[in-house]
Amino acid sequence: MPQMLDPSFDHTLTYICDHDERGALGLIVNRTLNLELGEVLEQMDINVDKPEIRHREVFEGGPVDPTHGLVLHLASAAKSWEMTHYFSNDMCISSSRDILQDIAIGKGPANFLVALGHAGWGPGQLEAELADNAWLTCPADPAIIFATPVEQRLEKAAESIGVNLHRLSIDTGHA
Repeated sequence: MPQMLDPSFDHTLTYICDHDERGALGLIVNRTLNLELGEVLEQMDINVDKPEIRHREVFEGGPVDPTHGLVLHLASAAKSWEMTHYFSNDMCISSSRDILQDIAIGKGPANFLVALGHAGWGPGQLEAELADNAWLTCPADPAIIFATPVEQRLEKAAESIGVNLHRLSIDTGHA
C-alpha cells in the first residue's frame, strides 16, 4: 500500500500538471479549504453576483505558496487567457486575473477548479517517491476532477486502476 508520511498529502488525489527534468508541479483536487470563491474574488476586488460562482469551493492545492491561486480547467477553443499553461488531455492551468474576471461574470471555462497553493517536487524527487511506493498512479481523467463529488474523487481514481482503497492496508504481516 502506498504510504505518504507527509500529512499534507494524506488521502489526497494530486493531479500532476507539469513534469520534466526540472521537477514537477501538481494540484490536490480532493481537499477543499473552508473558503468560498466569492471570498477570494472579493479580496481581489472582483465582483461576483452569481450564487453558483460565489459559493463554489476553493481547493487546497498543496503546501507550496498557499496564497497564490491557480485555476485548473479544460482548454477552450473559444477563449484563451493570459498566463495559461496547456498540457495533455486538454487540461490547462491558468494564474492570471483575467480568467477569474471571466469566471465571475459567467464567461470562464465551463469546467474549472480554483486552488490556493500547489504541490512541488525538485528534480528526481517525485521519481524517488514513486520508487519508494509513496504514491499510486493512474491516468488523468477530467471526469474525475470535474464531474465527481470531491469526497469520491480519490476512490474513483483508485477504482480506475482496479484498486479498492478499503481493501488496502499499510501494515504488513509475516507468514
